[in-house]
Amino acid sequence: MNVKCINFDEQFERYMRQWVKENEKRFEGNMDAMEEEMPEVYMRFINQKADWLDGETPAMYFHQFQDVNVLVGGMIEYFNKKIPVPDQLLERIVDMGAAAEERLMRLMTDKTAPYEAVLTAITLLRELDSTRPMQLYIDMIAQCPVAHEQADMCAESLRNMGDRVVEPILEALPDATEQAQEVFLDILCNYPGDDRIYTLAARKFAENDDRRALFASYLGKLGDDRALPMLKEAAMDEKTNYLDYVEICNAIEELGGELPPEREFSGDPYYESLRQMAEK
Repeated sequence: MNVKCINFDEQFERYMRQWVKENEKRFEGNMDAMEEEMPEVYMRFINQKADWLDGETPAMYFHQFQDVNVLVGGMIEYFNKKIPVPDQLLERIVDMGAAAEERLMRLMTDKTAPYEAVLTAITLLRELDSTRPMQLYIDMIAQCPVAHEQADMCAESLRNMGDRVVEPILEALPDATEQAQEVFLDILCNYPGDDRIYTLAARKFAENDDRRALFASYLGKLGDDRALPMLKEAAMDEKTNYLDYVEICNAIEELGGELPPEREFSGDPYYESLRQMAEK
């Protein structure tokens, strides 16, 4: 038996409209009071047997499926048909525990699957606290040529895995794209002490004049005072805007260095915008 691809949201809207019609006299137009009762209405909806689910309740409909392949296949069908995926289906997949991990990992590498389904697989694996996809996440990030949501979500999952990800990421760095290296650096900067991490952060700071604030913050986190000379030089560079200057000074201070002389920023758009906001 396959999962029925039914629009739960649409069914709830129909249920809610009927409830509003039946209760409008009781509330006498008090929309705030109606809104407060919505969570209770929703709970009644999901726990009430429904004809459109062959007599099953929305809360329990997906519990009749014991095969994770059927459940994940149903989720993919929802995405293919552009119907909102019911939370109850996603929760059921997570309930399957370890049995769901392998299937969700296969979905992540399925080039025929809808992009939204792949992103959802990453989210569900994170909810499962799964570390099995660690290398898969790293490989997916390493190949990304430009910033995109999938790489960001993989990175978020890696952050949740703690320091066990550091060495595998460092091994992937030499062959990673420039964009991927930046995604990795955002994770690695939380684990100071490895010269490879400092070298990457220092290079990125030197090569990206337009994003000095970001890479200065990484250097500050790494706590390596070898960065002080380049930070001080950048702080006094006339091309460094006010916001970058502030972040660079924060990094210098974090590294225990002496702050550079204050600069004049009149005319700098960021400085002027902040000054005007402060005067209001």
